[in-house]
Amino acid sequence: MIIPKSEEEIELMRESALVVSKTLGMIAKEVKPGVTTLELDKKAEEFIRDHGAIPGFLGLYDFPNTLCMSPNAQVVHGIPNNKALEEGDIISIDCGAIKNNFYGDHAYTFEVGEVSKEVKQLLEVTKASLYKGIEQFKQGNRIGDVGFAIQKHAEKHGYGVVRELVGHGIGKTMHEDPEMPNYGKRGRGKRFVEGMTVAIEPMINLGTKRVKQLPDGWTILTADMKPSAHFEHDVALVNGEPKLLSTFDYIYEALGITSNEENQFKF
Repeated sequence: MIIPKSEEEIELMRESALVVSKTLGMIAKEVKPGVTTLELDKKAEEFIRDHGAIPGFLGLYDFPNTLCMSPNAQVVHGIPNNKALEEGDIISIDCGAIKNNFYGDHAYTFEVGEVSKEVKQLLEVTKASLYKGIEQFKQGNRIGDVGFAIQKHAEKHGYGVVRELVGHGIGKTMHEDPEMPNYGKRGRGKRFVEGMTVAIEPMINLGTKRVKQLPDGWTILTADMKPSAHFEHDVALVNGEPKLLSTFDYIYEALGITSNEENQFKF
């Protein structure tokens, strides 16, 4: 069942999402060769708690950490560890926080030092596909319209679109209805309603769309061990249009990046 939110609830959710945004902005300064994902995880937990929130992933479905840290061929749900990041790696960092009894949840794939042109293009296309999907989250459209837009843009570049993992509704629980696949057919699925809040999150692979899971029960890998990218925003349907609850602005400020990609979706 879709749970529309009131204007007041959407504003509270925006506060939760911005805790995550600020956490990822802080982490952006720390992602470099030699740092371990476990070190980053500890910094994130401390930062979230210092900002009056609770880590949203820690203990959720028994997940053991604050961040999902997924380098290179790991798609999502990687568990932080003591292995140091290396020059040329990429690392997808998914973060959640609870504030005002609402969840914030979004993700960004970071470059570790200098990465190859092939991998850099994967990141650029995956992030662009996120915004292609967000554009379709509007009054009159359906779930399939978002998935179709993401799939079309990613597959146009020859990439694999993961099927087994999808975006989702979000609110007082991390995963609400509806599921938001990153593939689909236009005009299919549930129709969007005013006040909906969702997490849209393309997971796009450089090679095959197929994935596998490690014995740890969490980590998802590409079947061909080629790199994967993951970008995610929390979005609300306000006055029939998509409005971002989250932002990458804090990341861009930390990395010295200038971007206007979010402008059309801001409140």
